[in-house]
Parts: sequence; structure tokens; C-alpha cells
Amino acid sequence: MTTIIAIDGPAAAGKGTLARRLAAALGYDYLDTGLIYRAVGMNLARAGIDPADIVKAEAAAQALQPNDLAATDLRNDEAAQAASKVAVIPGVRAALLDFQRLFAAQPPGGQGAVLDGRDIGTVVCPQAPIKLFVTASLEKRAERRLKELLDRGLEAIPSTVLADMRERDERDSKRAVAPLVPADDAFVLDTSDLDADQAFTAAVAFIRSRI
Repeated sequence: MTTIIAIDGPAAAGKGTLARRLAAALGYDYLDTGLIYRAVGMNLARAGIDPADIVKAEAAAQALQPNDLAATDLRNDEAAQAASKVAVIPGVRAALLDFQRLFAAQPPGGQGAVLDGRDIGTVVCPQAPIKLFVTASLEKRAERRLKELLDRGLEAIPSTVLADMRERDERDSKRAVAPLVPADDAFVLDTSDLDADQAFTAAVAFIRSRI
């Protein structure tokens, strides 16, 4: 039986960086589940379709192919906003749930799986023995996202980045389907005052206590 590590949390809290590092350290396979929703959203956006269109979004989710996750435009803010819109649609979530669960149960390497997203510990893999909820203050996360955008040579206005992140948090945490909340048995890791190495050390200590 493979070991599943479920990592959830809001945008720019550091969960992706942490999840990839943990997977590499443990020799586990890694799935960024946010990319699945980004891929669906951007497949619609590229075709000029509103990602909030329920019928079209459900069809796009059902038609999603693994190679869609390799698209080069899935890390920008348009993709993030599109993902947040399709993620509230029950039919989209149902279509993508089996893909995630199959990866967790049968990771390519066969040793274990690290999945990060927003509802891994509560919905996708509630049976996962190891769950982390990685978070940070809204201001700190907006600061990190702003730096990321500027480092990529993109124009960004601090107040706009903060407002966009606040809007996304509101939508994700209050949606009727699988809202962004920590699982009851998740280790809540606040990275507001931690660097990547400190967050990794804290996560490893928790994982060792559970294995």
C-alpha cells in the first residue's frame, strides 16, 4: 500500500514548493492538482469561452488529457483565476476526482504520492495518513505573489495583487462544494514567518511523527 501525503492551502502559501521538495526527498511521485483545474480553465479561455460556463466547463473537464498539464501558460494569473471559476462547478470536480484518486492509489513510481491542492485532505484523499494545511497571512502571500510576478518580468500593482488574492480566498473558502478548509486531522503549518528551509524542516518532523 502506497503512502499518501495530502497538502492543502491557499495561493502563495508555499505549499507547491514544499510538496515538490518533500516528494523529491522521499522518492514519491508528485501531482500538482491545481494544474488540472488550470488546464480545464485555460482550455476554455483559449477558445474564448467563459470558464464559468457550467456546461462547457464540465465538457472540458471530461475531455482533459494528461498532456494538457504541460501547457506553458498554466502558471499565470489568468490561469489561476480561470481555475478558481471552474473549481466551483460540481460537474467539473466530479470529472477530475477519479484522475486524482487513481494517481494517489497507483502513483507511477509505486512508492508513494504527494498531492497538493485545496481539498486533498478533505475530499480527494480523506484517508491519507499524512495531511498538512500550509497557510500564511494574506499580506505575506500577496507580497510573495508580487515578487514572483516581478521576477518573471511581468507588470504588477501591489494593491491589485492583494485585491485579487483576497477575492480568490473569499471564493475558495465560501464555495458550496469542497471549500478551502483544513482537514480535522491536518497539521496546520503557518509559513508567514518561515523561509522554505524552515517550512520543510517542520513538515519533515511532522511526517516522521506519523510514519
